[in-house]
Amino acid sequence: MLLRPSFHNSRSLSHALSEPLRSNLNTHYCPNYGPWSHGRGSGGLSFSIGASLSPVSTEDRTAVSGSIASQNGALLDRFLLQEEDLKEGSVARSEPDNTKLSENDLRLGGLDNVLHSYSEKFVIRCYEVGMNRTASIETIANLLQEVACNHAQSVGFSTDGFATTPSMRKRRLIWVTTRMHIEVEEYPVWGDIVEIETWCQGEGKAGTRRDWLISDVANSKLIGRATSTWVMMNQDSRRLSRITDDVREEYANHCPVLPRYAFPEENSSSLRKIPKLGDPAQHVRSGLMPRRGDLDMNQHVNNVTYIGWILESTPLSVLDTHQLHRITLDYRRECKHGDSVESLASLESCYEEGSRGGESGGFKAGINGLAQKPNIAVADGVEFLHLLRIAGSNIEINRGRTVWKRKSERAQ
Repeated sequence: MLLRPSFHNSRSLSHALSEPLRSNLNTHYCPNYGPWSHGRGSGGLSFSIGASLSPVSTEDRTAVSGSIASQNGALLDRFLLQEEDLKEGSVARSEPDNTKLSENDLRLGGLDNVLHSYSEKFVIRCYEVGMNRTASIETIANLLQEVACNHAQSVGFSTDGFATTPSMRKRRLIWVTTRMHIEVEEYPVWGDIVEIETWCQGEGKAGTRRDWLISDVANSKLIGRATSTWVMMNQDSRRLSRITDDVREEYANHCPVLPRYAFPEENSSSLRKIPKLGDPAQHVRSGLMPRRGDLDMNQHVNNVTYIGWILESTPLSVLDTHQLHRITLDYRRECKHGDSVESLASLESCYEEGSRGGESGGFKAGINGLAQKPNIAVADGVEFLHLLRIAGSNIEINRGRTVWKRKSERAQ
């Protein structure tokens, strides 16, 4: 049984948990939501921060909970050691201080005022992994949302889940996402600590974008990237609105001076257009409906729910042997509570790496899998087109593309 120690002074606890952050972050914390949170289902923008926390040793990662890595536990250990030192030194104690800890006292992250970004560290929990102990793509997407919301809160934008600027609130404008692209090279496992950096910047005259970088804290290896595009919509009429100069000026102060991209390479997969999946699809999953738990604080279906619906139509033969490498979603329409949704999927293309002297080659299927069918069990780079639509209609909710690669030994 793990016993909770009684803390004589809550201020000292705040100091113990916050000191590693304060000593390594040349910054201060702002009280409110920042300009662009990846608000669940509604939209928002965000920025990234490259602040680094003090390195965590192997001993620190083996925290009070046992052999499972936990940075929170490591910080707690340090606090308990400080308490013991105070006792041995016979330091006089004052009356208990009931000062309430703030969110920023406990959050393992902060702003980088040079990069105009925000970074935060997260421990992968047991309820965030699947049967193979690796984090799911839904876990990754939820963490992206969390760090975006925390970034928005740190720079002082609205705290209502919309992450709006003052000028936007006057005009009843909100952010909505039109595209999301996530790439994961290596999924973290239970107990791993990941650091996610995010930032926001303009995207043409009518949109903004938020990017993310995901790193493994243990070895500083980049294991994932993501990018998203956002536009403004009138909250009442549900019509798109152009970004006015005053709104642009409000969030531009929190954007990198020079453009910065998570996918800087030319012809990035994040830019590929997604054609509409035609009937009949090879795989169909019907009867999907948003539950109350799928709704966000703005009464919209959470963006991560759409990812789960996309995967519902992916064949089990792929799920058993492959892991999701890339996912792209183009959002076409909002889904509401009570809607019945169909998830469709068809093989788009497949190739076997190394079949042409190390280059990508082998089988190339046509759109909707009309060419010969490959041996998916041994193939790498399996691609599917996806479509979510209102059941019994041609009303598109979103289009998607997934790219799968064979599972690594770590994910077996």
